[in-house]
Amino acid sequence: MLSSFLIAQLVALGLATGFLAGLLGIGGGMLMVPFLTYFLGQHQVAPDLAVKMAIATSMATIMFTSLSSVHAHHRRGAVRWDLALRLAPGIMLGSLAASLGVFAWLKGSFLAIFFGLFVGFSALQMFKDRKPAPSRQMPGTAGQLAAGSGIGFLSGLVGAGGGFVSVPFMTWCNVPIHNAVATSAALGFPIALFNVLGYVVAGQSVPGLADHALGYVWLPALAAIATGSILTAPLGARAAHRLPVRQLKRVFASLLLCLAAYMLWKGYAAA
Repeated sequence: MLSSFLIAQLVALGLATGFLAGLLGIGGGMLMVPFLTYFLGQHQVAPDLAVKMAIATSMATIMFTSLSSVHAHHRRGAVRWDLALRLAPGIMLGSLAASLGVFAWLKGSFLAIFFGLFVGFSALQMFKDRKPAPSRQMPGTAGQLAAGSGIGFLSGLVGAGGGFVSVPFMTWCNVPIHNAVATSAALGFPIALFNVLGYVVAGQSVPGLADHALGYVWLPALAAIATGSILTAPLGARAAHRLPVRQLKRVFASLLLCLAAYMLWKGYAAA
């Protein structure tokens, strides 16, 4: 059984990540994973397994956060459903490849360093606020299949909702920032769903998991965090539509830089 204090901490974590999901179109995974890793370690779960359970549980919460967030964005007419539907097949393929394939054996230090460099570059480009070429548009069917696969694959390996890739990608293709954030929130559900299916299957026979786990997913933490995130995701979505474009880009870029620094540090320490 979880203590009342731990449950309160998990709900508070859900409140914070839900607001970020609504505001920036991200699932909040990079905030959840370190905390969940610590909490699982306190429950005597081995460090390597704790990280995997934290990633899987973080991804599972995004299913609930995304639904709450995208509802608020949809009511404002901000979701580009045409883009979401075209990216979804690739997201399904990439998510399953990550969670069922390389999740168990890819070296974490290499992934962390690569991820940190990629996200840092994306953040710096957003800070520069360079205008994309006026003629640049979203790619065709094959290009969106490839983009969706990359978004789903990267998301599955780090337990994040994909906004750190999909928002810069869509803005680079001249999708307005508010539409990019809203559409990223909509993409969070298929990213989470297909990755979680893979985590559940891949973790069925793994020994040493925490009590009340379904595959790699820690169900008590999922329930507590999802409860908090559902409450605040609409508030974040509301705030997103009140901020000017440049300020929203800078907020998002600042978060990406913090994320990049954290991942580079984790990769260096593990190398």
